[in-house]
Amino acid sequence: MSDLVAPFSVPFMGRALAELLLLAVVCGPVSVLVFLRRLAFVADALTHTVFPGVVIGFLVAGWTGIAGGALVAALLTAVTLTALTRWGRLSDDTTVAMLLTAMFSLGVVLVSRQHSYTSDLTAFLFGRLLTVTPAQLAQTAVLAAIVLTGLAVTARPLILRAFDPIAAATAGYRLTLLDLGLNTAIALVVVAAAQAVGTILVIALLIVPAATARLLTERLTAMAVIATAVTGVAAYLGLLASWTASVRYGIRLTSAAAVVLTLVACYLLALLAGHLRRRPHPPAPTVAR
Repeated sequence: MSDLVAPFSVPFMGRALAELLLLAVVCGPVSVLVFLRRLAFVADALTHTVFPGVVIGFLVAGWTGIAGGALVAALLTAVTLTALTRWGRLSDDTTVAMLLTAMFSLGVVLVSRQHSYTSDLTAFLFGRLLTVTPAQLAQTAVLAAIVLTGLAVTARPLILRAFDPIAAATAGYRLTLLDLGLNTAIALVVVAAAQAVGTILVIALLIVPAATARLLTERLTAMAVIATAVTGVAAYLGLLASWTASVRYGIRLTSAAAVVLTLVACYLLALLAGHLRRRPHPPAPTVAR
């Protein structure tokens, strides 16, 4: 039992787990909305388009400036995506792909000008989970509170928009504002997770939890709860696996990647469980008389 708890008594491990649990609370419901609206590609685009903001924030104020730069880039991307997908003449996926590649390429150009190009790029893309500070925890808590408050207020129209946009428009809801609100929520989650798991791995927190929950239930409330729980369990097990591999066996295992791989493993287990549950039972043997 001590082996399961002791690693998290180390301050940096405790802060890393707290950061991931905060992200789990907000990623659970947001991932369900992403799943319902089929916005996996949009969510992926947002994780890439904040990259230049992360780099610019770092260039201006070091690691403390990452959150501000990412926030500006995320909000700008949310507004641009909403405008282009609603009023652009190109298809939605073409518009998203064009914005994704342009913004991410800009970030690569900026970071490639640094002397420590390789290490900086790795940290930006895959995060520095074990160096999370109390200030970053506070930032994540504030962003999570903002997102959850917004979702609590707009949950009903967002769900109606997902299932029947015509009915939502008929009921008087502004579809553009609803789309902007959801894109902004996704963007804020990306900002909250950027320093911990990086701008690449955060996509797993926005897609895999809801996909896992959907294999286990069809009720939206239950999906949000299960998605949150799965993310929290994956956070604990992934960090524990990373610690055990590094400390006990001398195997270098990146903590953020370990968490994501554990999350994917949870999905595969849920997929197997769902398959076994749907298998037809063999008929009961008949007894000859």
